Amino acid sequence: MKNQVSIQGKFQYRLSGWKYSAMVRFLLFLVLSILFYVSLMSKIIPPTYDIQLGAVAEKDILAPRAIENAVATEQAKEEAAQHVQLVYKITSLKNEVLMESMFEKLLQINADSEVTLGDKVNIFKTVLPNLVLDHADKQIKGFSDSGQYNEPLLQEMGKKIREQQYRIPEETYYKMPRLSKEDLTAMEPVAKEIVTRLMNDQILDAQTVRAKVPELVNASTLTKSTTREIVQELVRAAITPNKFFDQKGTEEAKGHARDNVKPVFINKNEILVKKGDTITDEMYQRLSGLELLKDQSSNWPKIGLLLIVVMLSLVIFIFVKQSRLSVSHNNAQLLMLVLIVLINIFGMKLFSLVQNLDYPYIGFLAPTALGAMLITILLDMNLAFIAAVLFSVLASIIFNTDHLQPFDFRYGLFTLAASFAAIFSIQRASQRSSILKAGMIVALFGMALVASLLLIEDHSSKKEMLFALSFTVGGGLLTAVFVIGLLPFFEVAFGILSPLKLVELSNPNHPLLRKLLTETPGTYHHSVMVGNLAEAAAESIGADGLLCRVGAYYHDIGKTKRPIYFIENQTNMENPHDKMDPALSKSIIVAHARDGVEMLKEYHLPKPIRDIAEQHHGTTLLQFFYHKAKKLSEAEGDDKPIEESDYRYPGPKAQSKEAAIVGIADCVEAAVRSLRNPTLEQIDTMVRKIIKNRLDDGQFNECDLTIKELDQVAKTLNETLHGIFHSRIEYPSDLQAQAHSQTSGMKRE
Repeated sequence: MKNQVSIQGKFQYRLSGWKYSAMVRFLLFLVLSILFYVSLMSKIIPPTYDIQLGAVAEKDILAPRAIENAVATEQAKEEAAQHVQLVYKITSLKNEVLMESMFEKLLQINADSEVTLGDKVNIFKTVLPNLVLDHADKQIKGFSDSGQYNEPLLQEMGKKIREQQYRIPEETYYKMPRLSKEDLTAMEPVAKEIVTRLMNDQILDAQTVRAKVPELVNASTLTKSTTREIVQELVRAAITPNKFFDQKGTEEAKGHARDNVKPVFINKNEILVKKGDTITDEMYQRLSGLELLKDQSSNWPKIGLLLIVVMLSLVIFIFVKQSRLSVSHNNAQLLMLVLIVLINIFGMKLFSLVQNLDYPYIGFLAPTALGAMLITILLDMNLAFIAAVLFSVLASIIFNTDHLQPFDFRYGLFTLAASFAAIFSIQRASQRSSILKAGMIVALFGMALVASLLLIEDHSSKKEMLFALSFTVGGGLLTAVFVIGLLPFFEVAFGILSPLKLVELSNPNHPLLRKLLTETPGTYHHSVMVGNLAEAAAESIGADGLLCRVGAYYHDIGKTKRPIYFIENQTNMENPHDKMDPALSKSIIVAHARDGVEMLKEYHLPKPIRDIAEQHHGTTLLQFFYHKAKKLSEAEGDDKPIEESDYRYPGPKAQSKEAAIVGIADCVEAAVRSLRNPTLEQIDTMVRKIIKNRLDDGQFNECDLTIKELDQVAKTLNETLHGIFHSRIEYPSDLQAQAHSQTSGMKRE
């Protein structure tokens, strides 16, 4: 029943929202068709003109004299306003007074011997956060009474202070009642000094400043680890932003900027009426002396263009529908495809505007291979080939200067060759510099094709050939530049993890990986090993191995918040879980997945990486602490049963093959590492046991891993582990003797 609910929830999830809406899908293909039609309309359909009052101008009309352009003037005012820097106000919130209040409460409550330990903890949980808010409200009220700041700014202060309020960890509250009066007396001046020092800076983001607290506390005179820890948390709670956005001040500055803008004039012979503008009475009076021809055009060219557009759209529709790509059901990726097509067509149209008889080959400067390169990197190589053919058809029409024929095969052939060269050269790119190399290859292929075409025509001058070849080189470089510039936009806007982005995220110099290495070297080594295992396993079943490897690097980043509570980081020290309640231990261990997701969000890592960090444990059971809790309950004679669900990870279960594989590799690596001198049989048994347990526990119910794929994953993990642990595997006695004999013989020789 549980599995059925999970499957049903997954089905509803996939069908809900615009990303999987059939109507949205239809509209996107309609937009694509309209885009094709509009981009080709000016080249296929003969222009008509109807200059009448209330009509729409179908061509640019030049101004006979200098005229003020009210629209441009207003636009200039808006641009001036947009360039105004945001206004911020720095306030003095006197948080050292807040620190005094905190310690007064600590002394007062700890001194009351009639209050139990548990009640003190509950009091601290309520009183300390309220002290922060009460202090902030008091300061803001004082500012309001003095009239020092405007009301929107005061509201912004209250909002930001509440949004960035620090949440003291649960375990810290349990340590506070054990503080003696001497401890609090020693802690207070240290805490006040640190708060005063930090609050002297301009603080827009309190979290950034709170990161400096541990270093300052460790450099203080406090010697006890408990007092240092509690001071650290209290100081973090007392740190609030003191730099706030002033909406009213910003609007006033923008108003001054608008007032200082001078009127914009349209000079003589500049555009007075743009194509598409409605002819107003004022325009009509100005244009009354202009004679324009009104003609009824034939509808046959429109019908012909419509048929071309339908065929182009059908090519994409049929390919996408029959493919197994995610774009076949994910409207977000279809939208990205439409945007790429739009950008590529826009680039071609832009260069076609400056194409004339003096520079007939300027169309070779257009980055026509831009779309094919982006589709290869972000979507799929085969789809890029289909798009390249479509772009070649569009280019042959858009860059056609011979109105006797609707197509110019030279630009179509050039676009096709350049796009194919781009696809072949970029398909396995793993660095941003590879895009520039691909651009050079596009330029070389384009030069060879253009040179051959001009030689075949045999009537181009050396100057024309030089211009054409120069434009071709420029087009290849422009293609690379635009791809490099647009790629981050698509990666961020659509959550795309391209191979280039994944390679960048795998760099050890990334702040999070550097933090993992320096603060938790044991976890870092574990993550690297998991990455190697997960990548090999994923590639063996056709999943994204690079995503698995990079996701594994970050999957345990949450352990950096409490590193000593995890076994791989406990070197030459006592395990703190030995003296802790199993429920508290479970909360700490489980929290690393949630903490990891929060850290990854803070550093803006893509969602697939965050999903792996969140889902790699699924809803598995923490067996050690579960059984420990049961034993303690039995020993204490507690009749209340220990629920297994209380000792499981909160999930969700793995939603993708990659998340499931990282979870398996994580468990396998930790389990095999715990074995002393593992044998081949032990490794094989351990790997298959872990996979079977997870399968029986329903951890793969929400991802599309098959039994056959799980078997292949097990085989690959075994092969990889055999290579990693080969030097640690003990030989059987007969092989040991044989190996010793061969070694002795080699030494004698």
